[in-house]
Amino acid sequence: MNRISLRTVSTRGRAHAAKDIWRADPFITRITKFVDLTLPDLQSLRSAIESELTVKKRRDLVLDGYHFCKLCFVKDGFAARYKLLRNGKRQIINFVLPGDVVGLAGSFLDHAVNSVIAVSDMTLQVCTLEAFASLCYRQPKFALMLTWLAVQESSNYAERVVDIGRRTPIERLAHLLLEIHSRLLMVGSATDSAFDLPFTQEMMSDALGLSVPHLNRTLTQLRADGLIALNGRHVQFVDQKGLQLLAQFQPVQPARIPVPAELA
Repeated sequence: MNRISLRTVSTRGRAHAAKDIWRADPFITRITKFVDLTLPDLQSLRSAIESELTVKKRRDLVLDGYHFCKLCFVKDGFAARYKLLRNGKRQIINFVLPGDVVGLAGSFLDHAVNSVIAVSDMTLQVCTLEAFASLCYRQPKFALMLTWLAVQESSNYAERVVDIGRRTPIERLAHLLLEIHSRLLMVGSATDSAFDLPFTQEMMSDALGLSVPHLNRTLTQLRADGLIALNGRHVQFVDQKGLQLLAQFQPVQPARIPVPAELA
């Protein structure tokens, strides 16, 4: 009996140790907010990942108009999804943070409809679309997971539409700062009231439809109003509730994927 008990404890210990390996992975940290993953689930996901890729800053990961059929889970680093117009103007559609997926939604179309550029050195875990689809056929919870992620992406895109269409410049900037903070906080890359801003003023102005001087004046106004403090790229929320009221900000908090009673 003692031997059996010891082996059981040892097995559980190994399982917990294996799970601990994933705790620093921002993608796993993010998705476990809304889906329960067992150790076999994690091992299945790991087996579907083809390779780990390091990408240098300023390299395009996805090119508008070209075929792209991979899902790349961001382990480290930052990128921007953008559209380049014929007149040379750039619109940043949204920012890619640790825990996000490069290839969502471009990999599910005949060709990518925007480009993605690394704005820092990045580490990506690469999974072919075929391998992920095979995983979803075997374990449908991963297909549900991808649906939940797509809904979160859609919600963030909707906020960009509201930014450009209706929010004032100071409201746009406040909302973007709060959004980036909440997304970084979700994967353990920010504190409750502060974060390091990974994007330049030029990139933020391209995301918000503002000129760089206008963005700079707006940042200065947020500081003068006692809402934020800046030290280089370190952003501290001095009056976080005031900033949330200004931006009418509500963080995107995914509901948990329901588990049918027969599977509970």
